[in-house]
Amino acid sequence: MAHTTSNPKIHEGRNLKRFRELLGLKQDSLAFELGEDWNQQKVSLLEQREKIDSDILEQVAAILKIPAEAIRNFDEESAVNIIANTFNDSSMINAINNNPTFHPVEQLLRLHEDKIALYERMLKEKDEMMGRLERLIAVK
Repeated sequence: MAHTTSNPKIHEGRNLKRFRELLGLKQDSLAFELGEDWNQQKVSLLEQREKIDSDILEQVAAILKIPAEAIRNFDEESAVNIIANTFNDSSMINAINNNPTFHPVEQLLRLHEDKIALYERMLKEKDEMMGRLERLIAVK
């Protein structure tokens, strides 16, 4: 249960909540994945804690399929500063390119490959969800 945090401004519970919400996972689902000792209320209390024990943080990170360091080190203020300082009035985001340098057929092929990859990821996630549901049915 050793814990170290280099930046005292970072609130690990809040970071955990942000990542969980970004991934579309409800507190109940996270509690189910954590085991029988967990429920929605316990996950809510965990997300309110400024520092989370390393072993619990590692377990949650594995469930969310993200590195535990992402939860430990995410600093919203720094992320906003990086984004704000990356773009300015003369950035390419404001430019209009009248001479595109891509080939339309290559673009279509790439989009098709991306669509196939998306379908494969969706099928894998469906299989994982079915496994979770089967485990939930078996528990009850």
